[in-house]
Amino acid sequence: MPLQPDRTIAELRELQELTGDENGAQRVAWTDTWERAREWLRGKVAGLPVEEEIDQAGNQWFTLRGASERTLLIGGHMDSVPNGGWLDGCLNVMAGVEVLRRLAADGTPAVTVRLVNWADEEGARFGRSLFGSSAAAGSMRDQDELRLLADRDGVSLPHALAEHGVDLDHATDARSQLESAGAYLELHIEQGPVLEDLDLPLGAVLGTFGVERHRITWTGQAAHAGSTPMDRRRDALAGAAKLALEIRGIAARAGDGAVCTSGGVVCRPGIVTSVVETAEQLLDQRHLDAGRLAAMLAEAKEASERFAAEENLEVSWDRIWSIEPILFHPELVDMCDASIEDVAGASHRLPSGPLHDAAEVARAGIPTVMMFVQSLRGLSHTKLEDTKPEHLELAVEALDHLTTEALAWVASLA
Repeated sequence: MPLQPDRTIAELRELQELTGDENGAQRVAWTDTWERAREWLRGKVAGLPVEEEIDQAGNQWFTLRGASERTLLIGGHMDSVPNGGWLDGCLNVMAGVEVLRRLAADGTPAVTVRLVNWADEEGARFGRSLFGSSAAAGSMRDQDELRLLADRDGVSLPHALAEHGVDLDHATDARSQLESAGAYLELHIEQGPVLEDLDLPLGAVLGTFGVERHRITWTGQAAHAGSTPMDRRRDALAGAAKLALEIRGIAARAGDGAVCTSGGVVCRPGIVTSVVETAEQLLDQRHLDAGRLAAMLAEAKEASERFAAEENLEVSWDRIWSIEPILFHPELVDMCDASIEDVAGASHRLPSGPLHDAAEVARAGIPTVMMFVQSLRGLSHTKLEDTKPEHLELAVEALDHLTTEALAWVASLA
């Protein structure tokens, strides 16, 4: 059976119709709509000589046995954010289904090939992203914190997991799924504007950014807005505002795609007739290089101390979350780059600002690479998310080409 990239597009539109509405995709993990998508996926694979398994973390696996038990993994996720796009996550899986069809038609592959639909990549319902992949990779070590998570309706994460056959205490038993893995491939929409700006359909991903995420508390003094002279004010918001502007320069000086985001500021007492006494500011910083990420954090802290002194404020920092940068396997990056050039004529190497399941797999020591396909207007996590049909077809072809090369590479390692 020859590869049919246009079938992938048709199936993605079918899934969009089945699990979306006028506001976008609604495949939030641990919901009935998400399960409907998994059952639909099961039907698309029916008829192929593959074995299905749901592991202890809820990840869905389809295994095509090869001449060797050494495995090549192709992965993605079917879950979406609320009101999400028609491509984020599910493109990865459905392109993988098309590659599986081609491989099965060609006979027994040199090594076993496994397609995985990771559970809850987005973390949209409970705020814990990369649930299934972190459990399988062995990096999930926050079960005590996870037990306390609840959704907006008060439903706890452990209860929701149990409704879908997952016991939180045994989720990390999914680590056995990666024991024979020789390489991992993941296709994804870029979710940013770089490839579109370069007028290129596809790119090879160098790795995923490290993240430093903090809550910064600025403390001043509440005072009457009408009677307090400007030069006598200890306005906590002034410190937060100065830092929100300063981080632009911090990111620019770090270079190589560095980003800093002041994602929210909560002011108290929060009334128009009072100077702000406390301002809680959220800061997200990302870079592909661990040293530069640390330098960005240090520069932001130094700037906050300077602004606090200027505005007669106190400032404190609390880490919310951090994750180290992940660089993908250089040989696989080269292989991905070459596959894209063979199919599309030109490629570009770029980092990923968003996190992906691929980062967790790489963190487990498995050679990993990602391929990006252009996103129109750089938009994602919205119903406006889109990619040109011809670029989607090129992406399926390039993934298939990369799979062929990676199969031979994994077989040579066995």
